[in-house]
Amino acid sequence: MADPIPPWPGEFVALDIGDVFVRTAPASGAGEPALFVHGLGGSSRNWTDMMDLLSRPDEGAGDDIAAASARSAASAGSAGSAGPAGPVLASEALDLPGFGYSPVPASGDYSIDACAAAVVALIDKRGRWPVHLVGNSLGGAVCTRVAARRPDLVRTLTLISPALPDLRPRLVPLRIAAVILPGFGRRALARLETTPAQERTTQTIRDLFADPTRMHPDRIREEIDEVARRDSLGYQSEVLIGSTRALVTEYTRRGARTLWRDAAKVTAPTLVIHGSHDRLVSPVTGARAARVFPSAHVVVLPRIGHVAMMERPDLVTRVMRGFFALADLSRSAGPAHAGQAAGVGSASGGLPRVRPAP
Repeated sequence: MADPIPPWPGEFVALDIGDVFVRTAPASGAGEPALFVHGLGGSSRNWTDMMDLLSRPDEGAGDDIAAASARSAASAGSAGSAGPAGPVLASEALDLPGFGYSPVPASGDYSIDACAAAVVALIDKRGRWPVHLVGNSLGGAVCTRVAARRPDLVRTLTLISPALPDLRPRLVPLRIAAVILPGFGRRALARLETTPAQERTTQTIRDLFADPTRMHPDRIREEIDEVARRDSLGYQSEVLIGSTRALVTEYTRRGARTLWRDAAKVTAPTLVIHGSHDRLVSPVTGARAARVFPSAHVVVLPRIGHVAMMERPDLVTRVMRGFFALADLSRSAGPAHAGQAAGVGSASGGLPRVRPAP
């Protein structure tokens, strides 16, 4: 197992909603802008390896999505073809307010709307859009809301195990949701903080990874150090309770402002990636995503858990590059062939909307 690269350097960026910490992986050459949004309990460091892979060209990275795009181009009569490698990305990843190195929001608001406002403010501050927007878990919910309500800012949308409403009971999500119970949550978190950081980190990796041995020992040590650092801040319980409450609110919301209603409004080409062994977000929700998002590919990666971009960054990068190539083909094919290029199943070789990964 090769030694991993260190986390990307970052800086604090002053926004109207408060400061956020942002890590940057510059592209080798001219790159298309991309922004990555982490999940509950995570940080911008979750994207380190994938940002590295996407920051440089790799002609061998396209998977059979790119091959399918070539077949679609031929059947559509397109004169051009998208390269299998997809674009090189100039990537940024932020720590949502209260997570990582970002301070807690002055408003004390951890809602999905507030997180989406931070993402929009950062994209606006940087002044380079539309961006390739990528989110995991809680970050997937945030990115869905951004793409629905500010379509001008989003070129493509990639969601990795997105936390979209699903009320089927699962043990790990129920255990997390218990922290919002009055009285119980704070007591439970206080007891948890007395558990050594190494033990807590090990349990978290078991919950998030299908195969914990895929995490490099150096990465494990980084995570243990990060848990210990967060313990010293004194506000992590507040952030976890507030963010968990925000997710539960979204899961139980009804009416026009639900996340699934937002999903139906997304105009950007969308890639939804699930892990077959995800203990937090059921891959079964991918079928609903395929029906609801207007232009979506849904891929289930075998023997992968909740944080596919950490467990198998190479595989996720291959799928994303193929998707980017397909999205470029869709734009170049024009309205007459948009459905075919976007991967709607057809007899002429278009991609199915839901499929396992190769």
